[in-house]
Amino acid sequence: MNEQTKLIDPFGRQITYLRLSVTDRCNFRCVYCMAEDMTFLPKQRLLCYEELTQISQAFTELGVNKIRLTGGEPLVRHDIIKLTSNLGQLDGLKNLAITTNGSMLTKLAKPLYQSGVRSLNISLDTLDEEQFHSVTRTGKLSKVLDGIQAAKEAGFEKIKLNAVIMKGQNDQQIPALLNYVLENELDISFIEEMPLGHISSHDRAKTFCSSEDVKAIIKDHYQLLPSTLNTGGPSRYFSIPGHRSNIGFISPHSNNFCGSCNRIRLTAEGQLLLCLGNEDSLDLRAIVRRYPNQPEVLKERIIEAIKLKPKEHHFSNDGDVQILRFMNMTGG
Repeated sequence: MNEQTKLIDPFGRQITYLRLSVTDRCNFRCVYCMAEDMTFLPKQRLLCYEELTQISQAFTELGVNKIRLTGGEPLVRHDIIKLTSNLGQLDGLKNLAITTNGSMLTKLAKPLYQSGVRSLNISLDTLDEEQFHSVTRTGKLSKVLDGIQAAKEAGFEKIKLNAVIMKGQNDQQIPALLNYVLENELDISFIEEMPLGHISSHDRAKTFCSSEDVKAIIKDHYQLLPSTLNTGGPSRYFSIPGHRSNIGFISPHSNNFCGSCNRIRLTAEGQLLLCLGNEDSLDLRAIVRRYPNQPEVLKERIIEAIKLKPKEHHFSNDGDVQILRFMNMTGG
């Protein structure tokens, strides 16, 4: 591949990572992700599996080597193994990953692994059963814990928990979550809540918990050592002496990770988002439906869109919601 066929943005960053939302639906209603009473997209507005595969192939031919399936909850989409099997065969794809709430892994972990998925991010904000139900509104903690074990038994070696930490909500769970990942040789990323979508469940300014706040709590229990690990995502990792787990921090507020951003996102209805914190997008669904089986047209439009990728996002905690779409619409 020559330089002209790579995706290079105006700031010299090469795009190698596509986060691909396959649905806006979810069987949970997490308080920081969506409203309790949601209206979801009609199915005809979603990209079909053939379109998702066509778009993914165009990106891999342009240098993308990592694709992460997201949602909503990607595993609620019917026959998801058909899609992962298609993507697992793409030339140039080195890492096919999924972000999931884990509730369906007891059934799907093994077929996902067999289809080519090699790493899982599992959302888990608390190990307290009552609090888990409160945060997710509909979920059962036992299903997620059983799903994690099923994933380990299926052969997954790269399993990472994602925990959105909110002050006065689940920050007291940080030691328990950390002990759990250390005991089970998992990784974890602690995430600052992002101001996406209007919510009524809590005041984001009052519940904001920075990565430094989380580190301070951890340091009361364990020594954190900076790590050189880079998984291609926004996490900045640390290690704990005597343990194999990687401890990551995703800090969209306190430690902007835009300088090395190699990521773009595709929503379930085909909007190519050039930045998590901006509304600029390109309608790839319209392109693949207007120009079916014309991959060169699709790739040309993608290359042109990357030229508009902004330098960085700007999030605040003053109650102003810069991005109106919920996280389930964004794909994580």
